[in-house]
Amino acid sequence: MQDEINEKTVTLCVNGGKMTSRILKNAMLRTLSQMDRGRRQHHQDAKARRQEAKYCGKQSMKRLKAANVELSNIEITDGNIKSFEKYARKYDIDYCLKKDKAAEPPRYYVFFKAKDVDVITAAFKEYSGAQLNKPKKPSIRKRLEQAKERAAKHREREKTKQKDRGPVH
Repeated sequence: MQDEINEKTVTLCVNGGKMTSRILKNAMLRTLSQMDRGRRQHHQDAKARRQEAKYCGKQSMKRLKAANVELSNIEITDGNIKSFEKYARKYDIDYCLKKDKAAEPPRYYVFFKAKDVDVITAAFKEYSGAQLNKPKKPSIRKRLEQAKERAAKHREREKTKQKDRGPVH
Protein backbone atom coordinates (compact mmCIF):
# COMPACT_ATOMS: atom_id res chain seq x y z
CA MET A 1 0.00 0.00 0.00
CA GLN A 2 2.74 2.47 0.97
CA ASP A 3 4.72 1.67 -2.18
CA GLU A 4 1.69 2.47 -4.33
CA ILE A 5 1.29 5.86 -2.67
CA ASN A 6 4.97 6.74 -3.03
CA GLU A 7 5.13 5.86 -6.72
CA LYS A 8 3.15 8.08 -9.03
CA THR A 9 2.42 6.89 -12.51
CA VAL A 10 1.00 8.71 -15.49
CA THR A 11 -0.95 7.01 -18.24
CA LEU A 12 -0.64 8.54 -21.66
CA CYS A 13 -2.96 7.37 -24.45
CA VAL A 14 -2.22 8.42 -28.00
CA ASN A 15 -4.43 7.46 -30.92
CA GLY A 16 -2.54 7.08 -34.13
CA GLY A 17 -1.78 4.67 -36.90
CA LYS A 18 1.96 5.00 -36.80
CA MET A 19 3.82 6.05 -33.61
CA THR A 20 7.01 7.96 -34.13
CA SER A 21 9.34 9.35 -31.52
CA ARG A 22 8.31 12.89 -32.46
CA ILE A 23 4.59 12.17 -31.82
CA LEU A 24 5.45 10.53 -28.45
CA LYS A 25 7.67 13.47 -27.47
CA ASN A 26 4.96 16.05 -28.30
CA ALA A 27 2.31 14.07 -26.40
CA MET A 28 4.55 13.83 -23.33
CA LEU A 29 5.35 17.55 -23.43
CA ARG A 30 1.66 18.45 -23.60
CA THR A 31 0.89 16.17 -20.67
CA LEU A 32 3.69 17.65 -18.55
CA SER A 33 2.63 21.23 -19.33
CA GLN A 34 -0.99 20.44 -18.33
CA MET A 35 0.23 18.89 -15.07
CA ASP A 36 2.38 21.96 -14.38
CA ARG A 37 -0.56 24.31 -15.07
CA GLY A 38 -2.72 22.33 -12.66
CA ARG A 39 -0.05 22.53 -9.96
CA ARG A 40 0.36 26.30 -10.43
CA GLN A 41 -3.42 26.78 -10.29
CA HIS A 42 -3.55 24.80 -7.04
CA HIS A 43 -0.84 27.01 -5.49
CA GLN A 44 -2.63 30.18 -6.59
CA ASP A 45 -5.90 28.96 -5.08
CA ALA A 46 -4.18 28.15 -1.80
CA LYS A 47 -2.53 31.59 -1.73
CA ALA A 48 -5.89 33.29 -2.38
CA ARG A 49 -7.48 31.33 0.49
CA ARG A 50 -4.69 32.42 2.84
CA GLN A 51 -5.14 36.07 1.86
CA GLU A 52 -8.89 35.87 2.43
CA ALA A 53 -8.40 34.67 6.02
CA LYS A 54 -9.45 37.23 8.60
CA TYR A 55 -6.78 38.11 11.12
CA CYS A 56 -7.71 39.03 14.68
CA GLY A 57 -5.70 40.22 17.64
CA LYS A 58 -2.09 41.33 17.49
CA GLN A 59 -0.99 42.10 13.94
CA SER A 60 1.79 43.77 12.05
CA MET A 61 1.29 47.39 11.02
CA LYS A 62 1.25 46.31 7.36
CA ARG A 63 -1.63 43.89 7.89
CA LEU A 64 -3.55 46.44 9.98
CA LYS A 65 -3.19 49.05 7.21
CA ALA A 66 -4.25 46.51 4.59
CA ALA A 67 -7.77 46.56 6.04
CA ASN A 68 -8.22 50.03 4.46
CA VAL A 69 -9.74 51.62 7.54
CA GLU A 70 -8.69 54.65 9.54
CA LEU A 71 -6.24 53.89 12.35
CA SER A 72 -6.07 55.48 15.80
CA ASN A 73 -3.47 55.14 18.51
CA ILE A 74 -3.03 55.43 22.26
CA GLU A 75 0.25 56.13 24.00
CA ILE A 76 1.22 53.89 26.88
CA THR A 77 4.21 54.35 29.16
CA ASP A 78 3.89 51.07 31.04
CA GLY A 79 6.72 48.66 30.29
CA ASN A 80 4.54 45.63 31.07
CA ILE A 81 2.36 45.98 27.98
CA LYS A 82 2.32 42.22 27.47
CA SER A 83 -0.39 41.90 30.11
CA PHE A 84 -2.69 44.11 27.95
CA GLU A 85 -2.89 41.36 25.33
CA LYS A 86 -5.18 39.29 27.58
CA TYR A 87 -7.79 42.06 27.57
CA ALA A 88 -7.36 42.76 23.85
CA ARG A 89 -8.12 39.11 23.08
CA LYS A 90 -11.13 39.22 25.40
CA TYR A 91 -12.60 42.21 23.53
CA ASP A 92 -11.53 40.87 20.08
CA ILE A 93 -9.48 43.94 19.15
CA ASP A 94 -7.21 44.14 16.11
CA TYR A 95 -4.14 46.08 17.21
CA CYS A 96 -0.45 46.66 16.63
CA LEU A 97 2.13 47.53 19.29
CA LYS A 98 4.99 49.87 18.42
CA LYS A 99 7.84 50.94 20.69
CA ASP A 100 9.26 54.47 20.42
CA LYS A 101 12.91 54.06 21.41
CA ALA A 102 13.73 57.74 20.89
CA ALA A 103 11.94 58.80 24.07
CA GLU A 104 13.35 58.10 27.52
CA PRO A 105 11.75 56.06 29.10
CA PRO A 106 10.55 54.27 25.96
CA ARG A 107 6.94 54.82 25.02
CA TYR A 108 4.59 52.25 23.58
CA TYR A 109 1.88 53.01 21.06
CA VAL A 110 -1.13 50.81 20.49
CA PHE A 111 -2.51 51.28 16.97
CA PHE A 112 -6.01 50.03 16.30
CA LYS A 113 -8.88 50.52 13.89
CA ALA A 114 -10.73 53.79 14.48
CA LYS A 115 -14.10 52.04 14.52
CA ASP A 116 -12.96 50.12 17.64
CA VAL A 117 -12.53 53.24 19.81
CA ASP A 118 -15.33 52.32 22.23
CA VAL A 119 -14.17 48.73 22.50
CA ILE A 120 -10.54 49.70 23.12
CA THR A 121 -11.62 52.22 25.75
CA ALA A 122 -13.50 49.50 27.62
CA ALA A 123 -10.52 47.15 27.35
CA PHE A 124 -8.14 49.81 28.70
CA LYS A 125 -10.47 50.60 31.60
CA GLU A 126 -10.53 46.97 32.61
CA TYR A 127 -6.76 46.66 32.09
CA SER A 128 -5.96 49.76 34.15
CA GLY A 129 -8.37 48.66 36.90
CA ALA A 130 -6.61 45.31 37.12
CA GLN A 131 -3.20 47.03 37.18
CA LEU A 132 -4.29 49.33 40.02
CA ASN A 133 -5.59 46.42 42.10
CA LYS A 134 -2.46 44.36 41.56
CA PRO A 135 -0.29 46.03 44.26
CA LYS A 136 -3.05 45.50 46.84
CA LYS A 137 -2.67 41.75 46.56
CA PRO A 138 0.20 40.39 48.66
CA SER A 139 2.61 38.29 46.68
CA ILE A 140 2.58 34.52 47.10
CA ARG A 141 6.07 34.59 48.59
CA LYS A 142 4.99 37.02 51.32
CA ARG A 143 1.95 34.89 52.08
CA LEU A 144 4.18 31.80 52.28
CA GLU A 145 6.56 33.53 54.70
CA GLN A 146 3.63 34.57 56.90
CA ALA A 147 2.31 31.00 56.92
CA LYS A 148 5.76 29.70 57.94
CA GLU A 149 5.93 32.19 60.82
CA ARG A 150 2.46 31.18 62.05
CA ALA A 151 3.38 27.50 61.85
CA ALA A 152 6.58 28.12 63.85
CA LYS A 153 4.63 30.00 66.58
CA HIS A 154 2.10 27.19 66.73
CA ARG A 155 4.87 24.60 67.28
CA GLU A 156 6.47 26.69 70.06
CA ARG A 157 3.15 26.91 71.86
CA GLU A 158 2.67 23.13 71.71
CA LYS A 159 6.16 22.58 73.14
CA THR A 160 5.57 24.99 76.01
CA LYS A 161 2.33 23.25 76.95
CA GLN A 162 4.21 20.01 77.45
CA LYS A 163 7.00 21.66 79.47
CA ASP A 164 4.70 23.48 81.89
CA ARG A 165 3.38 20.33 83.46
CA GLY A 166 4.38 20.04 87.04
CA PRO A 167 5.24 16.93 89.08
CA VAL A 168 2.48 14.38 89.33
CA HIS A 169 1.21 13.72 92.95
